[in-house]
Amino acid sequence: MRVPVVIPFKPKNPKTRLSCVLNDEEREIFALAMLRDVVGAIRSAGCDPLILSTASFTLPEGEEVRVEILDQGLNEAIDIFCIANTGPLAIIMADLALADRSSILALMTSGSDMAIVPGRGGGTNAVYIRSADKFRAQYYGTSYLKHVRFASDAGLTCSVIDSFRLYCDVDEQDDLVEVLLHTSGNAKKYLQSLGFRIESRKSRIGVSRN
Repeated sequence: MRVPVVIPFKPKNPKTRLSCVLNDEEREIFALAMLRDVVGAIRSAGCDPLILSTASFTLPEGEEVRVEILDQGLNEAIDIFCIANTGPLAIIMADLALADRSSILALMTSGSDMAIVPGRGGGTNAVYIRSADKFRAQYYGTSYLKHVRFASDAGLTCSVIDSFRLYCDVDEQDDLVEVLLHTSGNAKKYLQSLGFRIESRKSRIGVSRN
């Protein structure tokens, strides 16, 4: 059975914290490039991606993915899928440009009823649920703590997955270093096409744009 993986996506005015280095159009193209990399990683793990988007958008020809346009909140939309699905389900954020086959398989093979990868600042970057109908989404705010608490209250075993690749969401300029260092997909190629490169600094590395 191919596990469905929900990918929330915001195609319009995404990644505003990258406005210091990318203009509006570049941010939209970069967000789409990261989404395409995430979709590719999910498929390489033998799973079926489903994009939940806040607006319509166009994928390159030949990259067919099921897309649902949100007409309610993210939590409500995810819960609709969960209620109708007694099998496994995963939710992976669209800005996890470092995601790969092995990291996604690690998320799905913990042996627990639920597995979760926290994000910086208390968010939830990825979650896997063995029986989706037992899950209710708790996104926004400190969603990691909310999801862990939900699992406990629902009597579900829960594993916290230690994954560098699923922990690194790309939100700010310094995060672009990780894309350039650790990936080879669409996101990295787009940054390189804009003239981004790794720059050595006195105490750490960063990025610069030609």
